[in-house]
Amino acid sequence: MRQLLLSTLCWLLLQPCVAQVRPATPRQLFPGLFEAVQLSHVFTDGKTFVDATPLQPPATILAAWNAEKQRPGFDLRQFIQAHFQLPSTTAAEYRSTVSRGLHHHLDTLWTVLQRPATGTVPAYSSLLPLPKPYLVPGGRFREVYYWDSYFTMLGLREAHRLDLVRSMVDNFAFLIKQYGFVPNGNRTYYLTRSQPPFFSLMVELLAQEQGDTVLSRYQPQLLQEYAYWMQGADSLARGHAIRRVVRLPGGELLNRYWDSSAEPREESYAEDVAAAQASHRPAPEVYQDIRAAAASGWDFSTRWFGPAGTLSSIRTTALVPVDLNCLLSALEQSIARSYAVQHNKSQAQAWQKKAKLRRKAILRYCWNPQKAWFTDFDWQNNQPAAVMTLAGVYPLTFGIATTRQAQLVAESLQKSFLQNGGLQTSLSQSGQQWDSPNAWAPLQYLAITGLNRYHHVALADTISTRWVRLNTRVFQQTGKLLEKYNVINLTLPAGGGEYPLQDGFGWTNGVLLDLLNRPASKTQ
Repeated sequence: MRQLLLSTLCWLLLQPCVAQVRPATPRQLFPGLFEAVQLSHVFTDGKTFVDATPLQPPATILAAWNAEKQRPGFDLRQFIQAHFQLPSTTAAEYRSTVSRGLHHHLDTLWTVLQRPATGTVPAYSSLLPLPKPYLVPGGRFREVYYWDSYFTMLGLREAHRLDLVRSMVDNFAFLIKQYGFVPNGNRTYYLTRSQPPFFSLMVELLAQEQGDTVLSRYQPQLLQEYAYWMQGADSLARGHAIRRVVRLPGGELLNRYWDSSAEPREESYAEDVAAAQASHRPAPEVYQDIRAAAASGWDFSTRWFGPAGTLSSIRTTALVPVDLNCLLSALEQSIARSYAVQHNKSQAQAWQKKAKLRRKAILRYCWNPQKAWFTDFDWQNNQPAAVMTLAGVYPLTFGIATTRQAQLVAESLQKSFLQNGGLQTSLSQSGQQWDSPNAWAPLQYLAITGLNRYHHVALADTISTRWVRLNTRVFQQTGKLLEKYNVINLTLPAGGGEYPLQDGFGWTNGVLLDLLNRPASKTQ
């Protein structure tokens, strides 16, 4: 109880830092015009317009639009091009010289993907300023992304760019202080949600290189992020949820993904409106579940869908995700370590106790004995979710699984998930990008790390070898590293999703360099 009071006090003390007026989003700045642009598909990618920079004040642009839109021959696309600076994609214009090799390509990409500190941004831009340099993923992703950045940092460490690692950690600390949490990305339209909470792992990564005093330096932000995820927990009744917290039947507290808006995503406005129209549920519920899936980083996967298996059946907020809760356990342990560094034994023990209670709850609710796999927990129906995905490796990555559970997960990985190019994301071929046959660098890394942790080294090396070979082969053929890969048919590209396959690509680069540099790996 004392610790809960201290956490609440910390949260209250930090509130003045975040009690600012948030900048307006594109839809708020351009009512009517925004909907016209997005619903008429002026641009094939809905993100293009929300990333565009207005060339005049919104009132001026809206007045011109209202005056011109009824005129014969009015062209909305030409109007937007005349009144907005459309975004460019530097990384998309970059082409590597394959003959110079993969390592040279990776070294060059750190420069291509780097963006300078932005103390100020153009008036009415959706971009949020950041005080220090950072890396973007690449392609259409022109801003920093929360969970992507951890895997990019793995590569920066291998490239001996600790200056950029420190800069990016400082940027995330700045965002937490400024807004009370780390937004999905540094855009105004992302200020209603976060992403998988990897900040504590970023801090730990920097501490491994610069010493444990790093934990003390970022302790205020670690505590503030924890308060964000746990907001409303103290008064929550069993079997109920509020924001990002769920109190389960046994009284345990676990977390879910949540977005505070119940409107269509501005960057995918037309797609969300169509999904809601195809559903029999109230549109705000559909929008909130779509946004919650975006907060998970898995947008989209049958992991989040109802029995219909379609986007319109999405029910993300009904699920307690196993991966999210493993990350929050890691956050609790990092906070405990930060107190231990300060020789505050009582607080260190209190936070370790939180982590132990969360581990116990994860094992109770997310271990699915029928599947012999870790799945999400459907708290609304009080039963394990049926869909098996690579999120089930997180309890191995973070040391939460028992030895027997890790053995069973390893067997299922070998039997069901392992393909010629690495691990497929799920066992469902739905056409969604976070399902089979697609594979993603962060999930390969987490699976390899978890298997090594439980001494399943041969399988870890097999996954690593196949993934590195696939990445290398595609690079040699195209001069690119990609956002995601097809690991079943190695001659076909990955597909699905709301946008074309992107190249760049921050987290692919980071994981690949980490795997290439592992001395014990068979990928060398």
